[in-house]
Amino acid sequence: MRMPRAIFVLTVAAAVAACSNPGLRDLAPPGQGPDEFSVLPVKPLTQPQDYAFLPAPTPGGTNLTDPTPKADLVVALGGNAAALNPNAGVPSSDAALVTASSRYGVSPDTRQVVETEDAAFRKRRGRWTGLRLFPVDRYNQVYERQSIDPYSETEAARRAGVETPTSPPNE
Repeated sequence: MRMPRAIFVLTVAAAVAACSNPGLRDLAPPGQGPDEFSVLPVKPLTQPQDYAFLPAPTPGGTNLTDPTPKADLVVALGGNAAALNPNAGVPSSDAALVTASSRYGVSPDTRQVVETEDAAFRKRRGRWTGLRLFPVDRYNQVYERQSIDPYSETEAARRAGVETPTSPPNE
C-alpha cells in the first residue's frame, strides 16, 4: 500500500517541477560574484614631457590611462581611431551606408519593439514546450523551424558549383 503512494507522490512532484519556466535561456550566474567581463585593465602610466604644461583635470572625464578597447582594436587593425569619436560625425566613407540604412526613418525604440515581438512569437510558438519532465532549451524548440542545417546547405552549394571549405563531420 505504501509503494503506490510513494510512486504517486513522486509522479506529482515531477509533474509540478516540470511546470517551472526558467525563461528563454537560463543564463543566470551561479553566484553573486563579480562580473569578470566588465573589468578592463587600465593602460600603463606614462610620464609627461613637461610637468609645467599639464592639462587641467576633468572631474568625471577621461584620462590617458582609461581603457579604450574599441579604439585600440581599430588602431591594431590599421584603422583610424578618430572615426570612433561620436562628436566627429559620420565619416565620408560611410555616409552612403548611413543614408541607405536610415531612408525609412530611425525608430528610437527598436530594441523594445524587437523584444516585444520576439516575446509574442515565443508565446505563440511555445505553447506546449513548457510541458516537459526534464529541463530543455526552449529557445531551440521555438526557433527550430527557422534554423538552417549547415550540412544540407553545404551540399546544395557544392552541387551548384560553389567552392566550399571542409566542415566538421556530420555525426
